[in-house]
Amino acid sequence: MSEFLTDAAWGVGVSTVAADGTVLDAWFTRLGLGEAPTGVAAPEALATGPAGTTTRGIAVTIKSLEDEPVDTADVYLRLHLLSHRFVIPHSINLSGIFGLLPNNAWTNFGPLPAADVNAARLKLRQAGQTLEVKSLDKFPPMADYVTPSGVRIADASRVRLGAHLASGTTVMHEGFVNYNAGTLGNSMVEGRISAGVVVGDGSDIGGGSSIMGTLSGGGKEVISIGERCLLGANAGIGISLGDNCVVAAGCYVTAGSKVSTPDGTVVKAATLSGKDNLQFWTNTQTGVLEVRPRSGSWGELNTALHSAQ
Repeated sequence: MSEFLTDAAWGVGVSTVAADGTVLDAWFTRLGLGEAPTGVAAPEALATGPAGTTTRGIAVTIKSLEDEPVDTADVYLRLHLLSHRFVIPHSINLSGIFGLLPNNAWTNFGPLPAADVNAARLKLRQAGQTLEVKSLDKFPPMADYVTPSGVRIADASRVRLGAHLASGTTVMHEGFVNYNAGTLGNSMVEGRISAGVVVGDGSDIGGGSSIMGTLSGGGKEVISIGERCLLGANAGIGISLGDNCVVAAGCYVTAGSKVSTPDGTVVKAATLSGKDNLQFWTNTQTGVLEVRPRSGSWGELNTALHSAQ
């Protein structure tokens, strides 16, 4: 998507603030698009935590979601909007967010500055309590802040805040969904949905499979998977798939991959990006990556498994 929403947004909730005044996170208990309703106010300060952190009420407004984020609380509101399904991936500006998010220790007592973990651990031990550090990261698990309806997540630590999971999505134990990425309908996720990737309704991301994102020096093209597609176990793609496509198990298709077509022509896979009704596989006799047109269904998702109930 080349244009961002111009809607305003608002949210009220609580934030965790370090002893030096650094905002570590924000959890929005009420939020939405447009102007904030009259009379909505942030809660009062709530508590003091380990290592001198405090929990304070917070109110955030964003004039336009096409503007770049300005601070940590602004970023958290945008991530909440994605995970609450107010907006879909690529519809809001998330430029520069890594520079605005602190790298926190995510613990059973909430976020802490990584440098303060040992002091907090000692303080809690002296009080007969144990500090558990779940991760050191700029993004927390989504389910610690947002629990969308109609979704199953086997291991909540593998879905980051800012993921967009449509009702009917199942994320199995080895599945992973990054921020500003996710699903638009019923989907099975047993592989990795990298940042920026969007998966259409009725598609299956097989065990151990991988979809290339746009982080860590990757390409700038937004990768998407259409509806009713199957990305086989241990397969991977660096191109988009249209509707009704299959990538066979163990087959990896990057934009620069040379692909043999039915008439014997060899093309770069990038020329096939986003096209419907294709099947990719590696010929086990020749080792050549091939593509063929396909019709019909690969079997579709288990309806009961992806029920919102």
